[in-house]
Amino acid sequence: MRKIISLMFLMMFTVLANAQINNPVTWSHTAVKVADKTYELHLTASIESNWHMYAQDAGEGLAPTSIYFTPNPLISFNGKVKEVGKLQSSYEKYFKAVSKYYANKVAFVQKIKVRSHVGTVVKGTVSYVVCNDRQCLPPKEVPFSIYIGG
Repeated sequence: MRKIISLMFLMMFTVLANAQINNPVTWSHTAVKVADKTYELHLTASIESNWHMYAQDAGEGLAPTSIYFTPNPLISFNGKVKEVGKLQSSYEKYFKAVSKYYANKVAFVQKIKVRSHVGTVVKGTVSYVVCNDRQCLPPKEVPFSIYIGG
């Protein structure tokens, strides 16, 4: 009986350890008012050490980070999503291409204009891949929801 309980405990510990390893990115989402009816949406990724996330322009053959916004008639987008962080690059032997990526932290910033003073919610998803020196995790999609104005 003791062996069975010990084995079950060990299996649960292994599952928990793998679950933490398989999620090396933590996201935060905020809106910053920069002018009347104008906001910056900040989608910030905190990346565990030894992992990296590819840029929106990651390089040939690589999975770029992509941000998709759900249509909302109360807002308009001003320009493209900008990346704020320390962009790094290296040669990927497997893809035979130079990759562009971020380690530790990166913020994806989108400027928007709200069409009225009524509050609204900006929703969407971030699609990304993270890798370390040994492996890449499968692509992941994370939904976000940011309250604006009102």
